Amino acid sequence: MRIILGLLSGLLGALAGWAGLAALVVMLAGPDRDGGIAMGAFFDIGPIGGVVGLIAGVWLFVRFGLVRNAAPEPGDAAESPETAPPRASRLSFPFAITVLLIVAALGYWGWYEFIRSPNLSHGFMTLAIEFRLPPGMTLPDKEQDVHIEVEEATGYANAMLPPNWRAHDGDRKAIISSASLMYKTRHRAVSLTLPDMPTQHWSIDLPSDPDPTPGFSPWRTASEPSPAKIEMHFRLSADR
Repeated sequence: MRIILGLLSGLLGALAGWAGLAALVVMLAGPDRDGGIAMGAFFDIGPIGGVVGLIAGVWLFVRFGLVRNAAPEPGDAAESPETAPPRASRLSFPFAITVLLIVAALGYWGWYEFIRSPNLSHGFMTLAIEFRLPPGMTLPDKEQDVHIEVEEATGYANAMLPPNWRAHDGDRKAIISSASLMYKTRHRAVSLTLPDMPTQHWSIDLPSDPDPTPGFSPWRTASEPSPAKIEMHFRLSADR
């Protein structure tokens, strides 16, 4: 039983060290624009914390995990060293409470990350974003000159431009793009940066766990007044 408890303590330490080091790296790195920091922290740096946590978990169990029961009081029938049974060991109460707190914290973190994902409800969700330029304004010649960024909570993602990203709405030029929604959150925004123009921002008015929209939203101008008068609208679709 002691070996099993030591192994479980080591595995719990490895899980806590892995998750803790990865979370620390993500926190210190700041907002993640494409998920690369989080992936690197979890798969590249996290295992280092897992090894340290494994060793620490086993050592802490050996050092503090078990305590011996109290010796018999003088005058007891079993006080003779020849007749007294060996004192049994039991799990340390403070150590058990610490383990339960770690398990609860890891369980809550896993549950929180799980319910934040849209995959729990509608599956893969795509946000189609279109921008309409004012009359007379021309589109950039190169795709690299168009930078569209979608913000979700504290994360950022670059929107993708399809081959037919250069479009028009009547006599007005337009830009077609799309991005994937990754989290359940009430804070979503999109920004557009074009050459020789200040970056413009729009809020995405969706609930934290949105349903697909039947069509595009109404056209709206940027949050901050801008002489460019570029308009944006969006539509949300899902796998199911």
